[in-house]
Amino acid sequence: MEKNYSNYDLDNLDIQILSILMEDASIPYTEIAKKLIVSGGTIHVRMKKMEELGIIHGSNLIINPQKVGFDITAFLGIYLEKGSQYVDAVEQLRQVKEVVELHYCTGSYSMFAKIICKDTAHLRKVLNEDIQGLKGIQRTETIISLEESIKRQITL
Repeated sequence: MEKNYSNYDLDNLDIQILSILMEDASIPYTEIAKKLIVSGGTIHVRMKKMEELGIIHGSNLIINPQKVGFDITAFLGIYLEKGSQYVDAVEQLRQVKEVVELHYCTGSYSMFAKIICKDTAHLRKVLNEDIQGLKGIQRTETIISLEESIKRQITL
């Protein structure tokens, strides 16, 4: 029988659990339980509920792109020929592995993407060969990041 948590409100314990895991997703549930003075089972049940609610979507290993040879981060404003081409454009851009984020947005651009490349030659290839020729993309504007000064999760 499927559980229904539609009326589930995050309480202080949930927020504390999430805050600890946002700092270090590899921390064992037993260690979280000791810090919060509850049982490991309580942590497990709370985590399962939050996963079922879609509050948590797994955990990620974060790599420093520069340490593995990807030195260019760029943001790409994408203009579509027609707004109705959005779904198709997303599917095509999903195939470009250098696109690490993509947002449908208001303002001048139809979409805004974050792309990570090895160097300027790689960036030029991705722009010219992989993105600008995609069906439905009218044109793009590229902004190169010189330094990432802040990167963080929301604070609960």
